[in-house]
Amino acid sequence: MTWDELKNLDFNNLNFKEIASWPITLKGLFLGLVFIALLFAAYWFDWSDQIDNLNAAKAKEIKLRQTFLAKKKRAVNLPIYQQQLKDIQKAFGALLRQLPNKSEMESLITEINQAGLGRGLSFELFKPGNETLFDFYAVLPIHIRVTGSYHDFGAFASDVAQLPRIVTLNNIRIAPIRKNQKLLTMNVTAQTYRYLDENELAVRQRAARAKGKR
Repeated sequence: MTWDELKNLDFNNLNFKEIASWPITLKGLFLGLVFIALLFAAYWFDWSDQIDNLNAAKAKEIKLRQTFLAKKKRAVNLPIYQQQLKDIQKAFGALLRQLPNKSEMESLITEINQAGLGRGLSFELFKPGNETLFDFYAVLPIHIRVTGSYHDFGAFASDVAQLPRIVTLNNIRIAPIRKNQKLLTMNVTAQTYRYLDENELAVRQRAARAKGKR
């Protein structure tokens, strides 16, 4: 059957009960349409869900692969991280040992005072202030006013820096004494630090928990 004959064919009069007697071209066309319809039905009722599930499984596989690679990288670097943690703990312990406890604060204050007297400084004011508490340590300011020479001030600062405990000198103000041009007055705030004892830490932890529940 030619294309012209196919165009002129009256499809309304086709008898679907006698498909076997149809021309080969028409039967091929009909079978092709049936095949396309079956493919569409299969896709619509079954394959589309399977394709969606397959795409979801592929996405999950990619995510799991990325998670696996990230965990594998951490596992490979675990010894390095463990060593870094040990180094940090060691350094932290060394720093912590430079902080006096509550019972050692009095002797540290005495050492600061002796450092000034040892350099020939005359103390006009040596007044510890109020402590400020932080997570695991406290800061104690000591307000100091001394008289002496500029060289003695420098030596005093050097001696304080060499103390076995951490002490910082802040808000340094130096001014000449009018009556004696050779002597100077220095106002300075020495800050020293101490770590909190177990009872103080427990109190702060309870206070933090109580604040978090509000």
